Amino acid sequence: MRIKFVHKAALFAMSCLLVVGCSAGPGKEAEKEKSSLKVMFYSEDWFYQQYGDLFAMKHPEVEIEVINQQSIYNGENTDYVQAFKDLVEKEQPDILMLDTSNYATFASDGKLMELDSLIARDKYNTETIYPGLMDLLKEEGGGKLYGLSPSFSGSAIFYNADLFNKYGVELPHDGMTWQEIMDTARRFPTDGDEKTRVYGYGMDWSMSIDNMASSIANTEGLRAINPDTMKITINTDSWKKAYQLAIDALDSNAMYVPKDGGFSGGTMEEYYQSQPFVMGRVAMTIGRPYNLQNLKQVRESLKDYKPFELGMVAGPVNPAEPDTTRDVSYNQIFSIRANSPNADAAWEFLKFINGDEYAKIKSRSMNNELMSRMGYSKEYDGHSLDVFYKLKPSSSNSYSGMEKIPSEFYGQYQPIMDRELALVKDKKKTIDEALATIQDEGQVVLDKAVKDAEAKKDKPADSQDNADVGTSTDSGSTETIIITK
Repeated sequence: MRIKFVHKAALFAMSCLLVVGCSAGPGKEAEKEKSSLKVMFYSEDWFYQQYGDLFAMKHPEVEIEVINQQSIYNGENTDYVQAFKDLVEKEQPDILMLDTSNYATFASDGKLMELDSLIARDKYNTETIYPGLMDLLKEEGGGKLYGLSPSFSGSAIFYNADLFNKYGVELPHDGMTWQEIMDTARRFPTDGDEKTRVYGYGMDWSMSIDNMASSIANTEGLRAINPDTMKITINTDSWKKAYQLAIDALDSNAMYVPKDGGFSGGTMEEYYQSQPFVMGRVAMTIGRPYNLQNLKQVRESLKDYKPFELGMVAGPVNPAEPDTTRDVSYNQIFSIRANSPNADAAWEFLKFINGDEYAKIKSRSMNNELMSRMGYSKEYDGHSLDVFYKLKPSSSNSYSGMEKIPSEFYGQYQPIMDRELALVKDKKKTIDEALATIQDEGQVVLDKAVKDAEAKKDKPADSQDNADVGTSTDSGSTETIIITK
């Protein structure tokens, strides 16, 4: 506690120097009333680095206690959803850090404080927050706003303009679909050595039929499993189309597919050499803000590096919804717990980390996330970041509700998927036949996993899967006896 006090005192002194200086004169503003906050976050150090220190400079009167949510991953616990709920119930934090998987659940269960009235009361400006993000959070909150997210992660289509110009291929445009991307990739030459040739499209890692099709399916909002009905829904025309597009793309030889799975270790130079887009040999890729960092770092690190003209456009998109994207994630949604005794201080915290002042400071450091408050993450290394804000985040999330699927299911489902797709790759099965088998056999596995999970949930809290627990009280002492089955 003494260490925390010294930390707060130092920050308070710093804030005085940064603003107007502290004086004991008659004009000194009355000291604000002391208050406290319990915040749930990944870890205490990370919290202060990301949010706490800046907030403390602005509000030194608020004492913060960080509840480390990493504790739910300790031990043999596998039901992380329930473990998270149990931790909230036990610690009663004022501020919860949620993600897209549990925000809607906590809101619908009445566990969160509605923010619309607070925004209206304080005339808090939300007009310059990333368009669509507020609407999305409201939709997931059943029509009301229960949380704010200060940052988000998005992607765009990165392209090498020099290669497009060299081979006379029309430059990419905003709103390209996966079909358009693959058709464009095929317009580049496919001859030459693997380590020196040009590719129309590629990522830094090995692309299989499965993960390529999954990327396409995610863009188009397809779901392999319906978590509400617990039914596998992969044997459909839409999924067949996604898989066929992936198969055709891989068969075209226009895609970069590293045979060894990609970089697995070595020097920085070897790392950069393993990224053909960075090295100017891939025409298009799906990029994120950190890819801009890579391009800057390689230019500064490799003596003989030849930079190229980088272009970025919004996409890929679902042709049925060309103005939206599903590749936007915001995994730090901050909400106030319903009935929090420190709601006022909690709201001050939410206003600060989602406000202009915080965005202005944090936008100076580049990472894989962009500020939700627009007008601050403008450019990096001479490249405009507007492309990441062009598409509206879609309310249809392919991964929504997937936390309901028992974790044990995936270990048995994936081998079925791998086996069937290997048969497709070897031309021993059609994609129609493979998807029919995957759905049928996968449903059997899912039904069993759901049944086992329900049976486990119905067991008494002190029972164990592989042990009966008895108690002996001989000689006045209590001894736990574990009988292994």
